[in-house]
Parts: sequence; structure tokens; C-alpha cells
Amino acid sequence: MTEGHAILVTGGAGYIGSHVVLALLDAGLRVVVFDDLSTGRPEAVPAGVPLVRASTGDATALRAALRDHGIGAVIHMAGSLIVPESVTDPARYWRNNLANTLVLAEACLAEGVTRLVFSSTAAVYGIPDRLPVDEDAPCRPINPYGASKHAAEQLLLAVSAAHRLDIVALRYFNVAGADPAGRAGQRAPGATHLIKVACEAALGQRAEVAIYGEDYDTPDGTGIRDYIHVTDLARAHVEALRHLAMGGGSVVLNCGYGRGHSVRAVLRAVEHATGARIRVRIAPRRPGDPPAVVAAAQRIQGLLAWRPAFNDLDAIIADAVRWERHMANQDRRHLWS
Repeated sequence: MTEGHAILVTGGAGYIGSHVVLALLDAGLRVVVFDDLSTGRPEAVPAGVPLVRASTGDATALRAALRDHGIGAVIHMAGSLIVPESVTDPARYWRNNLANTLVLAEACLAEGVTRLVFSSTAAVYGIPDRLPVDEDAPCRPINPYGASKHAAEQLLLAVSAAHRLDIVALRYFNVAGADPAGRAGQRAPGATHLIKVACEAALGQRAEVAIYGEDYDTPDGTGIRDYIHVTDLARAHVEALRHLAMGGGSVVLNCGYGRGHSVRAVLRAVEHATGARIRVRIAPRRPGDPPAVVAAAQRIQGLLAWRPAFNDLDAIIADAVRWERHMANQDRRHLWS
């Protein structure tokens, strides 16, 4: 797929990045992780995979990594991704998500790397006119996170049109779950992803779950999201690389299932999976949160050899619960060791 070259995964020590690294390894590919560990965890990098600890804003470190490790393609996942935080600290999001992407693109051009898969987001759509939302829908982001990611998409597509750098931008919908084999999961403390938060609350690791707004124009008043299993999403990156290796052109693709679940539906499913009741607190809407976002997912399945294997909310939650129990057991062992 990369003619013997390695693949550089920026942000490969993070939640989604670590699953992408596993998917690449499972496909028999050679991987190098590039991560400043500001949010990533070194223990998330599999044994034997080189880790370059540096920021994607460091052009010298990037060029050295591309050159020294014989990189043939890049999967760019490093960035900032918490919507409310982007509202309160927009400069950080524009720097990490746009300025650093420019540094990476220039490094790729300088070192002759011609393929790049970009981690984008459904937040580029803002509040869609209709659901499910397809890739041709207007992009009207309502928070700095979505705006900075959309700008980075536009930057990369412009570079692709002018130079030999082919791009696949994958617009993630709501990513959840954990590796079914238990090799990886969400490790970051204080995570904001609903399914992780709900699992932690059900297992006694959090006191409650906040529902941010119950007055949306949705069937039960709470926000609706399209949840995709992290392992399915990781495999989409492998297929995006395969698309580029086979001469496919630059493209933007949604990564979702085309089915939405409300916050209350997710909480009920976690309660069912764990047998525990979750304490709920109703809170005001968060700035930058749309009422509902659901993917039109036909294009990715038509263009890539990608078919979801875990398209089921209960399966996503089962893997998330299993991972949280594993992490809790690890913490107990460390406490008594």
C-alpha cells in the first residue's frame, strides 16, 4: 500500500489515534507515531512502534521524522477537539487545527510525501438544513472547533490541487467504544465523550451525568448524535490509504452509520448494559452544540472498500463498558502493588 514505506500517524498516542495504529498494524503496515503527548498517552503506543515526541507545529521535527523513518503517507490526527473548550479558547484551536496542519502540509511537500489522510469532523456542518447530512451540504460551523477543521480541509484541498499531495478528509461523527480485543480504549482522565462519561457513572467512577439541554426540537428533547465504533472508524483510515495508493483522487467523506441516538437513549442503553442506575443532572445547553447531527454514509461505502462491522449502539457500549472495567481493574492492581 505504501511500497515498503512507513505511515506516520500524528496524534497516534490518543484515543482514536491508538486504534488507527492498531488497524494499520493489523493490515501488515509499518507505523511511526508522532505525538507531543499533551493529551496522548505513551502506553497507548504498541510495543515496537517508534514514538517521536514532538508537536506538529515543529517543522524541523516533522521533516526529520518523515525523512528518517522513510514515511510514504501521513494520517494526521493531532489536534484539539472539545467543542465547549474551543468556544472559550479559540486561539488554541485555530493554532492546533489549522496552523499546525499548514506546517505538516509544507513538510510533506518538502520531503516528497504524496498521500495524507486528514481527521476532520461532522462539526463542519454546524446545524444542517436536513438529516442525514451528506458531504455536499453547506458547511456552516457554529463553533471554533468546526470552523478550524473546515478551514484545514480547505487548506489541504487547495494544496492538493496545486501540488502532488492527495488528500482524504474523513469527517468523523461521534466516536465511541473500544477495541473489541481489549488492546486500546479511551484513557484520558476527565473525558467529555457521552458514552465514556455514562459508563464511568454507571461503574461508580463519576457521581452523575449532565444532560446539556433537554429542550431541543428532538423527540425526547435531548441532542441526537450518530455514534460510530472507534474500530470501524480506524478501519476507514486503512481503506482511505488504500484508495490513495490505488490512484484515487482527493475526496471528503463522512464517517458515520446514518442512524442517530439521543442522549437519553444512550443513558438507557448504558444502564441496561451495566444493570446500574445513572444519576442525571439537567444543565443548560452548551455553546456550540447543534440539536442533531446524523451522517449520510453512502459515499464512503461506495468509494472505499469499507463496511461497518459494529453498527450497533449496544455493541459500542458493551466494548466501552468492558474497557472501563479493565481500566478500573488496572487501577486497583496499581493501588495494591
